[in-house]
Parts: sequence; structure tokens; C-alpha cells
Amino acid sequence: MPALTRQRVKQILEAGAESSILVIGDVMLDCFISGDVSRISPEAPVPILRFQSESFMPGGAANVARNLTALGAPTSLLSITGRDPAGKQLKSLLEKERVNCRGIRTSTQRHTGTKTRIVTQQQQIVRVDREVIRDLNAAEQTLLKKQIQESLPKASAVILGDYGKGVATDSLIAYVKKECCKRSIWLSLDPKPVHAIDLSGLSLITPNRKEAFELAGVVDSTQHSNPLEDENLRLVSTRLLRCFSPTVLLITLGDLGMLLCQRGKTPVHIPTVTQEVFDVSGAGDTVIASFTLAIAAGASPVEASIFSNHAGGIVVGKKGTATVSKKEIIASFRN
Repeated sequence: MPALTRQRVKQILEAGAESSILVIGDVMLDCFISGDVSRISPEAPVPILRFQSESFMPGGAANVARNLTALGAPTSLLSITGRDPAGKQLKSLLEKERVNCRGIRTSTQRHTGTKTRIVTQQQQIVRVDREVIRDLNAAEQTLLKKQIQESLPKASAVILGDYGKGVATDSLIAYVKKECCKRSIWLSLDPKPVHAIDLSGLSLITPNRKEAFELAGVVDSTQHSNPLEDENLRLVSTRLLRCFSPTVLLITLGDLGMLLCQRGKTPVHIPTVTQEVFDVSGAGDTVIASFTLAIAAGASPVEASIFSNHAGGIVVGKKGTATVSKKEIIASFRN
């Protein structure tokens, strides 16, 4: 596997700053409540959290967008949120991180989802989801498609953020695929098996190991320390390439790194660079964002895989749904 030098990483980031990435999909507001636990409630066998702090961050496709701007890529986000305080707060947070939010529309028929994580001593003890899962109605889809039509001519690449909340409907995904194909625009998607959609016609799909096996309909009964010698994993990758024909299939493997698969080519194993794991929340968002940025900047799939592997390795060493800066990713590579 060829090395990716620090100089080449700088070139990718410089070219990425001249690209324009479009992110479309489900957005949400992530809330983190932290505190100390020193006793159990006398009312029920549950821990009592002594509140210390509360923070809010963009989640879902909004986290993908902020990962892109953190790496210097001009990014526009298209979605439909509720006309509510959570939606206003989410938009405010995104604007502070230089995400173009003009394509975010509001609807009185929708509710902006929030995910509240209760954390103590770096350990998440419970998550509370406040959301109403509903597909976009006809008027909302028409509104979003109009925004897509206006934004695509300026896009170097598109990322679809499907989190199963109703924005990334089958109809909308089919529309985006058709329009990107028409314009030869790179299209990335992190698939969720819980939302059965047609995954053909995509440039990049980035399932984790569990998702890949579910998509392929294979029972994950073995796991080899060397992914290239994992027969079931090779079977799954071959089946997904045959069924969906993506330009690139990138299977994330946790502490084993990534497996880069392309039709007619030998799979490439990208070992992990993770030093310490604090929180994997949003790591998949970082991987798809950084890979797509690298491709838009002219990197090869192998270079993009190594680049995104470093980005993912950095972000899991942080707390919450974090991002990676240009300085951090450059520093992670040695000359």
C-alpha cells in the first residue's frame, strides 16, 4: 500500500478548499449532559447524576457538514427541519462553523429531532431521543428538490445523509442519484440496513462491518485478525460490489481499520491509526466527509481511504460528536 506523505495531505487540503461539497439529508441536534455519579437513588435502582455541564452539537447530516468545513471545504447543507427552538439552535450552531444553511427549509409539519446523551466519567449511561419519524410529504419533497436543482451545478461532490428520520426518502435518493449521474458528480452514502433503499448507482458506500453483513444477507460467524484473510468478509465485499456496483466500497472495521474494495481490483486493508478511543459518536460522519473531500480534491481511492482513516482515528479520541482540523490531520502524518 503506498504511503501518503504530509506534503500530499497539504495538497489535498488545498485543493479541497477550492471544492464545493453538498450535503443532503436528516439533521438533528445532539445534546450532551455531563456530571458525577456517587450514589444510587433511594426511589429506584438508578444512578443519581449531579449535573456539571450541558453542550449542544449538530448531529446527523449536519455533523457531516461541519466535518467538511472543519477541513476547509466550502459546504452547503440541504434539509427540512421543524419550525421550532431546536431547529433554530441547530442552524445557529452550523452558521458558527461556516456551513452554508440557506438550503435548510422549515416545516410546521416536522419536528427537529434531538438526541440527549447523559455522560459520567467518559461513560454514556443513557440516551434520550426526542423525534417524530415521518417521510417528507409531497410539498416538502418538492421544496427540497428545488433546492437540490439550484445547488447541484456548483457541487464538486454530494453526500447523502440517511439516518432513517424521513428526509432521505426513496424518492429523494432516486432523484439525487439521477441528477448526479446526469452531471457526473461523485455521490457518497453511508447506508443503514434498517432503511431498505436501492443502493445502486452510488460512487461510494461506507457500511461498517455489521451493516455490510446485514446488507449482504450473510451471518457474521467469524472474524479474522487480518481482514484480507477473513473469508466471510471477502464474500460480503464481493457480493455488495456485484449487487450494487459502487465505484468504491469502504467497509469500516473499528480497531481493524478499513477495507477498500473496488470492482476488478484486489481489496486493500487500511490498518487503524487510532491511539485511544473516547467516543465513537459521529466517527462514520467524519470518515465519509473526509473521504469525499479527498476525492473532490483529486485524490485516488487509496489516498482518500488513508486520509479518512487518519481523520476517523483522530475524532474517536475526542469526546462527543467532534471534528478534525486541518492542523490535526496534517500533524497525524509523518514525512
